[in-house]
Amino acid sequence: MKREDLEALRAKVSCEAALENAGYEIDHKQSTRRAVKYRHGSNIAIVTHDGRGWFDPLSDNKGDVFELVMFLERIPFPTAVDMIASLVGFEPSRLQWKASHPKQQIKGIVERWQSRRAPSRGSSAWHYLCSVRKIPTAIALTAIQAGVLREGPCGSIWAAHLDNECRTVGWEERGPEWRGFSKGGSKVLFRIGSSRASRLCVTEAAVDALSLAALEGLRDQTLYVSTGGGWSPATEAALNVIASRPGCQIIAATDSDPQGDVYAERLRLIAQSTGSDWQRLRPPADDWNDVLQNMKDSKANKKLGPAASGQASSGRCPSLTRPDTTSATREGC
Repeated sequence: MKREDLEALRAKVSCEAALENAGYEIDHKQSTRRAVKYRHGSNIAIVTHDGRGWFDPLSDNKGDVFELVMFLERIPFPTAVDMIASLVGFEPSRLQWKASHPKQQIKGIVERWQSRRAPSRGSSAWHYLCSVRKIPTAIALTAIQAGVLREGPCGSIWAAHLDNECRTVGWEERGPEWRGFSKGGSKVLFRIGSSRASRLCVTEAAVDALSLAALEGLRDQTLYVSTGGGWSPATEAALNVIASRPGCQIIAATDSDPQGDVYAERLRLIAQSTGSDWQRLRPPADDWNDVLQNMKDSKANKKLGPAASGQASSGRCPSLTRPDTTSATREGC
């Protein structure tokens, strides 16, 4: 694995996730927000640096998540890398521990969401979504009419995560220089498409869900969702509810990288447990927005002439089924 891949993996999996996976539990009474104590029998580990570092107070052992997994499992580095990759998206329970007033947080989430306006033509958020990320106008308007997009600060887009009762519980934040998730919000699912869908396409980002919807022509009886790059218990529960519908087909349209493969395998297991059909739909680029942008750039270069188009990616997506151009049900969840 390349160094940059290891750095990305280190950023995606916290020491807390590794400890909880190994059976450790938080000692709430002896923990602070900067130093969280975990116990497993007589074994102790202190997590620091917002989950990125740890040390054993009973010895000189310390380090990052790779050194932690090697220490806990007594395994070599390559095996530790594989184990850490399987934990991508795992939400440690300290997130629930920190949320001491969940009802107040949810109320704040709703108020903050409602205080933002929907994107409009000519706004900086519209420019980012439709010009920079190249989401077609028709798809953007469908999402706006479904009530799942808002304008964030500094030209960013907010994409709502909805629970199974269609309540906004958080949102993905994407902009020219910003990527994050709403403070105090919960990752469940961003949704666009039919609420009674028999086909479920799962991506890792709202922009990818919108991009795949554009590439497929918003297929009828299809719900395009995003996990927001995470895999919380609420996300898995919501996916199970949809997958349990009679005749449901799960499309693992996650990114074309190791993390995407981990998520695809989790979706396969959900399909197996619910009796659903399962298919891996791998983007022929890093993600579906890259595929969409490549296609748009290719078409633009072809209009400029053979010389320009000869240097552009074809943007074709051979793994996609033929787009269904029938009108889609415009419901957010």
